Amino acid sequence: MVRLWAGYAFSVDHNEERGHQYALIDQQKTRRVTEFKQPGACANCHAAEAPLLIAEMGWETFNGTPYNDLKDRLHTGTSCADCHDPDTVELRITRPAFKNAMAARGIDLSKATRQEMRSYVCGQCHVEYYFQGEKKAPTFPWQLGLNIDNIEAYYNQYGFTDWVHAETGAPMIKIQHPEFEMWSSGLHARSGVSCTDCHMPYVREGAVKISDHWVRSPLANISQACQPCHPQSEEALKNRIVTIQDSAAGLLRRTEKAIIDAIDAIAAAKAAGINDADLEEARGLHRRASLRWDFVSSENSTGFHSPQEAARILAEAIDYARQAQLACERVAAR
Repeated sequence: MVRLWAGYAFSVDHNEERGHQYALIDQQKTRRVTEFKQPGACANCHAAEAPLLIAEMGWETFNGTPYNDLKDRLHTGTSCADCHDPDTVELRITRPAFKNAMAARGIDLSKATRQEMRSYVCGQCHVEYYFQGEKKAPTFPWQLGLNIDNIEAYYNQYGFTDWVHAETGAPMIKIQHPEFEMWSSGLHARSGVSCTDCHMPYVREGAVKISDHWVRSPLANISQACQPCHPQSEEALKNRIVTIQDSAAGLLRRTEKAIIDAIDAIAAAKAAGINDADLEEARGLHRRASLRWDFVSSENSTGFHSPQEAARILAEAIDYARQAQLACERVAAR
Protein backbone atom coordinates (compact mmCIF):
# COMPACT_ATOMS: atom_id res chain seq x y z
CA MET A 1 0.00 0.00 0.00
CA VAL A 2 2.97 2.30 0.53
CA ARG A 3 3.70 1.96 -3.18
CA LEU A 4 0.09 1.76 -4.36
CA TRP A 5 -0.54 5.18 -2.77
CA ALA A 6 2.98 6.56 -3.30
CA GLY A 7 3.01 10.34 -3.00
CA TYR A 8 -0.27 10.53 -1.04
CA ALA A 9 -0.91 10.82 2.70
CA PHE A 10 -2.38 7.30 2.86
CA SER A 11 1.04 5.87 1.98
CA VAL A 12 2.33 7.32 5.26
CA ASP A 13 -0.38 5.96 7.57
CA HIS A 14 -3.30 3.56 6.95
CA ASN A 15 -4.57 1.45 9.85
CA GLU A 16 -7.23 -1.19 10.39
CA GLU A 17 -10.74 0.24 10.67
CA ARG A 18 -12.42 0.47 14.08
CA GLY A 19 -15.94 1.21 15.29
CA HIS A 20 -17.82 4.49 15.56
CA GLN A 21 -16.53 5.11 19.08
CA TYR A 22 -13.09 5.66 17.54
CA ALA A 23 -14.17 7.76 14.55
CA LEU A 24 -12.76 10.99 15.97
CA ILE A 25 -10.02 9.45 18.12
CA ASP A 26 -8.40 7.69 15.17
CA GLN A 27 -8.74 10.71 12.91
CA GLN A 28 -7.02 13.01 15.37
CA LYS A 29 -4.16 10.55 15.88
CA THR A 30 -3.50 9.53 12.29
CA ARG A 31 -0.32 10.87 10.71
CA ARG A 32 -2.45 11.86 7.72
CA VAL A 33 -3.76 14.65 9.96
CA THR A 34 -0.85 15.30 12.31
CA GLU A 35 1.75 15.55 9.52
CA PHE A 36 -0.35 16.95 6.65
CA LYS A 37 -2.51 20.05 6.36
CA GLN A 38 -6.12 18.93 6.13
CA PRO A 39 -9.32 21.00 5.82
CA GLY A 40 -12.08 21.12 8.40
CA ALA A 41 -14.20 19.26 5.84
CA CYS A 42 -12.54 16.07 7.13
CA ALA A 43 -14.50 16.44 10.38
CA ASN A 44 -17.89 16.20 8.66
CA CYS A 45 -18.28 12.51 9.40
CA HIS A 46 -15.85 12.06 12.27
CA ALA A 47 -17.22 14.51 14.81
CA ALA A 48 -20.68 14.78 16.31
CA GLU A 49 -20.09 18.52 16.70
CA ALA A 50 -19.98 19.00 12.92
CA PRO A 51 -23.68 19.92 12.44
CA LEU A 52 -23.51 22.47 15.27
CA LEU A 53 -20.34 24.04 13.88
CA ILE A 54 -21.79 24.10 10.36
CA ALA A 55 -24.87 25.92 11.71
CA GLU A 56 -22.66 28.36 13.58
CA MET A 57 -19.94 28.97 10.97
CA GLY A 58 -21.72 28.19 7.71
CA TRP A 59 -21.07 25.23 5.43
CA GLU A 60 -18.35 26.85 3.32
CA THR A 61 -16.43 28.39 6.21
CA PHE A 62 -16.51 25.16 8.21
CA ASN A 63 -15.16 23.09 5.31
CA GLY A 64 -12.44 25.58 4.39
CA THR A 65 -11.16 26.14 7.92
CA PRO A 66 -7.94 24.19 8.61
CA TYR A 67 -8.64 21.03 10.59
CA ASN A 68 -6.12 21.97 13.27
CA ASP A 69 -8.03 25.21 13.88
CA LEU A 70 -11.19 23.22 14.64
CA LYS A 71 -9.81 20.24 16.55
CA ASP A 72 -10.15 21.80 20.01
CA ARG A 73 -13.91 22.04 19.41
CA LEU A 74 -14.24 18.39 18.37
CA HIS A 75 -14.78 15.97 21.26
CA THR A 76 -17.20 13.21 20.24
CA GLY A 77 -17.12 10.66 17.44
CA THR A 78 -20.59 9.39 16.56
CA SER A 79 -23.56 10.46 18.67
CA CYS A 80 -27.29 9.71 18.83
CA ALA A 81 -28.08 13.10 17.27
CA ASP A 82 -26.14 12.23 14.11
CA CYS A 83 -29.04 9.98 13.11
CA HIS A 84 -31.94 10.89 15.41
CA ASP A 85 -33.93 14.07 15.99
CA PRO A 86 -33.31 14.91 19.69
CA ASP A 87 -36.96 15.89 20.21
CA THR A 88 -38.82 13.13 18.40
CA VAL A 89 -36.11 10.42 18.04
CA GLU A 90 -37.17 10.11 14.38
CA LEU A 91 -34.41 9.24 11.93
CA ARG A 92 -32.99 12.31 10.19
CA ILE A 93 -30.21 13.41 7.85
CA THR A 94 -27.71 15.79 9.45
CA ARG A 95 -24.92 15.99 6.86
CA PRO A 96 -25.32 18.50 4.00
CA ALA A 97 -23.24 16.49 1.52
CA PHE A 98 -25.74 13.63 1.50
CA LYS A 99 -28.67 16.02 1.13
CA ASN A 100 -26.94 17.72 -1.82
CA ALA A 101 -26.10 14.41 -3.49
CA MET A 102 -29.61 13.03 -3.20
CA ALA A 103 -31.14 16.29 -4.44
CA ALA A 104 -28.81 16.16 -7.46
CA ARG A 105 -30.15 12.66 -8.18
CA GLY A 106 -33.74 13.91 -7.94
CA ILE A 107 -34.51 12.06 -4.70
CA ASP A 108 -36.79 13.85 -2.25
CA LEU A 109 -35.64 12.85 1.24
CA SER A 110 -38.84 14.17 2.78
CA LYS A 111 -40.66 11.29 1.05
CA ALA A 112 -38.24 8.59 2.17
CA THR A 113 -39.77 5.60 3.97
CA ARG A 114 -38.53 4.60 7.40
CA GLN A 115 -36.87 1.53 5.89
CA GLU A 116 -35.05 3.73 3.38
CA MET A 117 -33.99 6.04 6.18
CA ARG A 118 -32.49 3.05 7.99
CA SER A 119 -29.88 3.02 5.20
CA TYR A 120 -29.80 6.72 4.37
CA VAL A 121 -28.54 7.67 7.83
CA CYS A 122 -25.58 5.35 7.22
CA GLY A 123 -25.11 6.67 3.69
CA GLN A 124 -24.35 10.13 5.09
CA CYS A 125 -20.80 8.99 5.81
CA HIS A 126 -20.16 5.46 4.51
CA VAL A 127 -19.62 6.67 0.95
CA GLU A 128 -17.08 7.76 -1.64
CA TYR A 129 -16.58 11.54 -1.69
CA TYR A 130 -14.10 14.22 -2.67
CA PHE A 131 -13.49 17.83 -1.65
CA GLN A 132 -14.70 20.03 -4.48
CA GLY A 133 -12.81 23.18 -5.41
CA GLU A 134 -10.99 25.64 -3.22
CA LYS A 135 -13.85 25.68 -0.71
CA LYS A 136 -13.29 21.97 -0.02
CA ALA A 137 -16.99 21.10 -0.06
CA PRO A 138 -17.48 17.34 0.53
CA THR A 139 -19.18 16.10 -2.64
CA PHE A 140 -20.46 12.64 -3.58
CA PRO A 141 -19.72 11.76 -7.25
CA TRP A 142 -23.18 10.30 -7.85
CA GLN A 143 -24.67 12.42 -10.61
CA LEU A 144 -24.12 9.71 -13.24
CA GLY A 145 -24.93 6.79 -10.92
CA LEU A 146 -23.51 4.86 -7.99
CA ASN A 147 -21.34 2.13 -9.50
CA ILE A 148 -17.62 2.43 -10.14
CA ASP A 149 -18.07 3.00 -13.87
CA ASN A 150 -20.45 5.92 -13.21
CA ILE A 151 -18.10 7.37 -10.59
CA GLU A 152 -15.08 7.08 -12.89
CA ALA A 153 -17.01 8.79 -15.70
CA TYR A 154 -18.00 11.59 -13.30
CA TYR A 155 -14.40 12.18 -12.20
CA ASN A 156 -13.16 12.15 -15.80
CA GLN A 157 -15.91 14.55 -16.83
CA TYR A 158 -15.11 16.84 -13.90
CA GLY A 159 -11.37 16.52 -14.54
CA PHE A 160 -10.63 15.62 -10.94
CA THR A 161 -7.38 14.17 -9.56
CA ASP A 162 -6.50 13.60 -5.89
CA TRP A 163 -2.75 13.34 -6.44
CA VAL A 164 -0.03 12.44 -8.92
CA HIS A 165 1.53 9.05 -8.29
CA ALA A 166 5.11 9.49 -7.11
CA GLU A 167 6.53 6.59 -9.13
CA THR A 168 4.49 6.60 -12.34
CA GLY A 169 3.33 10.19 -12.68
CA ALA A 170 -0.26 9.00 -13.21
CA PRO A 171 -3.14 11.30 -12.15
CA MET A 172 -4.79 9.32 -9.36
CA ILE A 173 -8.09 9.08 -7.46
CA LYS A 174 -8.20 7.99 -3.80
CA ILE A 175 -11.44 6.14 -3.11
CA GLN A 176 -12.71 6.55 0.45
CA HIS A 177 -15.17 3.98 1.91
CA PRO A 178 -18.04 3.31 -0.54
CA GLU A 179 -20.16 0.97 1.57
CA PHE A 180 -23.42 2.66 0.51
CA GLU A 181 -22.55 2.42 -3.19
CA MET A 182 -21.43 -1.22 -3.00
CA TRP A 183 -24.44 -2.25 -0.90
CA SER A 184 -26.73 -0.52 -3.42
CA SER A 185 -25.62 -2.97 -6.12
CA GLY A 186 -26.10 -6.06 -3.96
CA LEU A 187 -28.86 -8.59 -3.42
CA HIS A 188 -29.70 -7.37 0.08
CA ALA A 189 -30.41 -3.83 -1.17
CA ARG A 190 -32.51 -5.16 -4.06
CA SER A 191 -34.47 -7.24 -1.53
CA GLY A 192 -35.27 -4.20 0.60
CA VAL A 193 -32.81 -5.05 3.38
CA SER A 194 -31.38 -1.96 5.04
CA CYS A 195 -27.94 -1.43 6.57
CA THR A 196 -29.44 -1.51 10.05
CA ASP A 197 -31.28 -4.79 9.47
CA CYS A 198 -27.87 -6.51 9.54
CA HIS A 199 -25.63 -4.17 11.55
CA MET A 200 -28.29 -3.10 14.09
CA PRO A 201 -30.83 -5.95 13.96
CA TYR A 202 -34.11 -5.87 15.85
CA VAL A 203 -34.10 -7.39 19.33
CA ARG A 204 -36.78 -7.66 22.00
CA GLU A 205 -36.55 -6.09 25.43
CA GLY A 206 -39.58 -7.57 27.18
CA ALA A 207 -42.56 -6.68 24.99
CA VAL A 208 -40.70 -3.92 23.13
CA LYS A 209 -38.91 -4.42 19.80
CA ILE A 210 -35.89 -2.14 19.34
CA SER A 211 -32.81 -1.89 17.13
CA ASP A 212 -29.63 -3.26 18.62
CA HIS A 213 -27.31 -0.25 18.72
CA TRP A 214 -23.99 -2.07 18.85
CA VAL A 215 -23.44 -1.17 15.16
CA ARG A 216 -21.21 -4.18 14.59
CA SER A 217 -20.35 -6.84 12.07
CA PRO A 218 -23.12 -9.41 11.55
CA LEU A 219 -20.43 -12.04 12.08
CA ALA A 220 -20.46 -11.10 15.76
CA ASN A 221 -24.24 -11.56 15.99
CA ILE A 222 -25.32 -14.14 13.42
CA SER A 223 -28.38 -15.32 15.33
CA GLN A 224 -29.99 -11.85 15.26
CA ALA A 225 -28.44 -10.40 12.10
CA CYS A 226 -28.72 -13.35 9.70
CA GLN A 227 -30.95 -16.15 10.98
CA PRO A 228 -34.26 -14.22 10.96
CA CYS A 229 -34.07 -14.35 7.13
CA HIS A 230 -31.72 -17.30 6.58
CA PRO A 231 -32.87 -20.43 8.43
CA GLN A 232 -29.49 -22.18 8.47
CA SER A 233 -27.14 -22.94 11.33
CA GLU A 234 -24.77 -20.24 12.58
CA GLU A 235 -21.82 -22.33 11.41
CA ALA A 236 -23.22 -22.64 7.87
CA LEU A 237 -23.94 -18.92 7.66
CA LYS A 238 -20.51 -17.99 9.02
CA ASN A 239 -18.82 -20.30 6.51
CA ARG A 240 -20.82 -18.73 3.68
CA ILE A 241 -19.74 -15.22 4.72
CA VAL A 242 -16.10 -16.18 5.22
CA THR A 243 -15.99 -17.97 1.85
CA ILE A 244 -17.19 -14.78 0.11
CA GLN A 245 -14.71 -12.62 2.00
CA ASP A 246 -11.78 -15.00 1.45
CA SER A 247 -12.52 -14.98 -2.28
CA ALA A 248 -12.59 -11.17 -2.36
CA ALA A 249 -9.40 -10.95 -0.28
CA GLY A 250 -7.65 -13.34 -2.67
CA LEU A 251 -8.68 -11.21 -5.65
CA LEU A 252 -7.50 -8.07 -3.85
CA ARG A 253 -4.03 -9.59 -3.34
CA ARG A 254 -3.83 -10.61 -7.02
CA THR A 255 -4.93 -7.12 -8.04
CA GLU A 256 -2.28 -5.50 -5.85
CA LYS A 257 0.41 -7.69 -7.45
CA ALA A 258 -0.79 -6.72 -10.92
CA ILE A 259 -0.79 -2.99 -10.09
CA ILE A 260 2.69 -3.18 -8.55
CA ASP A 261 3.91 -4.89 -11.74
CA ALA A 262 2.36 -2.03 -13.74
CA ILE A 263 4.05 0.54 -11.49
CA ASP A 264 7.38 -1.22 -11.97
CA ALA A 265 6.93 -1.23 -15.74
CA ILE A 266 6.05 2.47 -15.92
CA ALA A 267 8.90 3.41 -13.57
CA ALA A 268 11.33 1.39 -15.68
CA ALA A 269 10.09 3.06 -18.85
CA LYS A 270 10.56 6.49 -17.25
CA ALA A 271 14.08 5.56 -16.18
CA ALA A 272 14.82 4.46 -19.74
CA GLY A 273 13.96 7.95 -20.95
CA ILE A 274 10.59 7.23 -22.57
CA ASN A 275 8.69 10.50 -22.84
CA ASP A 276 5.41 11.47 -21.20
CA ALA A 277 3.39 11.32 -24.41
CA ASP A 278 4.34 7.68 -24.92
CA LEU A 279 3.49 6.85 -21.31
CA GLU A 280 0.07 8.51 -21.36
CA GLU A 281 -1.80 5.29 -22.19
CA ALA A 282 -0.08 3.30 -19.44
CA ARG A 283 -0.68 6.04 -16.87
CA GLY A 284 -4.36 6.20 -17.76
CA LEU A 285 -4.63 2.43 -17.32
CA HIS A 286 -2.81 2.66 -13.98
CA ARG A 287 -5.37 5.21 -12.81
CA ARG A 288 -8.26 2.96 -13.90
CA ALA A 289 -6.80 -0.12 -12.20
CA SER A 290 -6.03 1.67 -8.94
CA LEU A 291 -9.47 3.33 -8.85
CA ARG A 292 -11.14 -0.08 -8.98
CA TRP A 293 -8.81 -1.83 -6.55
CA ASP A 294 -9.33 0.98 -4.05
CA PHE A 295 -13.13 0.82 -4.48
CA VAL A 296 -13.12 -2.75 -3.16
CA SER A 297 -10.16 -2.45 -0.79
CA SER A 298 -11.47 0.64 1.02
CA GLU A 299 -15.03 -0.69 1.18
CA ASN A 300 -15.31 -2.33 4.58
CA SER A 301 -17.21 -5.54 3.79
CA THR A 302 -14.36 -7.34 1.94
CA GLY A 303 -16.72 -7.98 -0.95
CA PHE A 304 -19.69 -9.22 1.09
CA HIS A 305 -22.05 -6.30 0.40
CA SER A 306 -22.05 -7.21 -3.31
CA PRO A 307 -19.90 -10.27 -4.10
CA GLN A 308 -20.48 -10.40 -7.85
CA GLU A 309 -19.89 -6.67 -8.26
CA ALA A 310 -16.71 -6.82 -6.17
CA ALA A 311 -15.41 -9.68 -8.32
CA ARG A 312 -16.31 -7.83 -11.53
CA ILE A 313 -14.53 -4.67 -10.38
CA LEU A 314 -11.37 -6.53 -9.37
CA ALA A 315 -11.33 -8.52 -12.62
CA GLU A 316 -11.36 -5.22 -14.51
CA ALA A 317 -8.66 -3.82 -12.20
CA ILE A 318 -6.35 -6.76 -12.93
CA ASP A 319 -7.04 -6.40 -16.66
CA TYR A 320 -6.27 -2.66 -16.68
CA ALA A 321 -3.09 -3.19 -14.63
CA ARG A 322 -1.81 -5.84 -17.02
CA GLN A 323 -2.76 -3.66 -19.99
CA ALA A 324 -0.67 -0.86 -18.45
CA GLN A 325 2.27 -3.22 -18.07
CA LEU A 326 1.95 -4.40 -21.68
CA ALA A 327 1.61 -0.82 -22.95
CA CYS A 328 4.97 0.03 -21.39
CA GLU A 329 6.58 -3.05 -22.90
CA ARG A 330 5.22 -2.17 -26.34
CA VAL A 331 6.56 1.38 -26.10
CA ALA A 332 9.94 0.14 -24.87
CA ALA A 333 10.15 -2.35 -27.72
CA ARG A 334 9.30 0.32 -30.26
